[in-house]
Amino acid sequence: MEHLIELKDVYKIYPMGAEAVHALDGVSLTINRGEFVAIVGQSGSGKSTAMNIIGCLDVPTSGTYRLGGVDVSTMDDDQQAEIRNKMLGFIFQQYNLIPKLTVLENVELPLLYAALPAEERRRRAMEALERVGLADKYRNLPSQLSGGQQQRVSIARALAGKPSVILADEPTGALDSRTGREVLGFLQKLNAEGDTVVLITHDNSIAVKARRVIRLQDGRIIYDGDAADPRAVVQPEEAGEEAEA
Repeated sequence: MEHLIELKDVYKIYPMGAEAVHALDGVSLTINRGEFVAIVGQSGSGKSTAMNIIGCLDVPTSGTYRLGGVDVSTMDDDQQAEIRNKMLGFIFQQYNLIPKLTVLENVELPLLYAALPAEERRRRAMEALERVGLADKYRNLPSQLSGGQQQRVSIARALAGKPSVILADEPTGALDSRTGREVLGFLQKLNAEGDTVVLITHDNSIAVKARRVIRLQDGRIIYDGDAADPRAVVQPEEAGEEAEA
């Protein structure tokens, strides 16, 4: 299998007064093309820092990060912006749609930054909207859609650039449970169609919808394996209690 994402001995250290906080403390992992992986952990676990590095929004203090075989860990801001636009599609908790733009225009936006011709932008955006079942809403404004539909527009926007990785940051956080399940179903469908999906969440019930779970605690990986394994959701202190029983 091809390693699409590869972090090797990655540290991210933030100075806090006289001390240093290790947001990531020697993390090594690989994610292959076509996987559906959930990176899960509570607040302060390092999962948001991991997302920022995988998403080329930040660089490690030390260690290496290779995306599609390219070392991006030492790139400057412009180089990172270029690789983000080419290889990454983002889905955010709050959708990040522009209210004054139509659904179609919102989906086209990353393609505009990529300087694609107008006809190609429209074709790709409509294809992406068809994949999420919203081609008939292309003229609507975001305010005319439900929360679940808005999140599906943001998924279409992520897909339009034909990214190597779809990076979903708490994608169900602003949705009710039923609509959240629908959005997760879309992510599972995209993965079944061959897309690589990396899901960032604090919620075990969401994480187990992926095929593989990487659990972080205090900046370190404490579990990396099958999402169906009970250890994917058992906290270390709970595991300790079970061992003592």
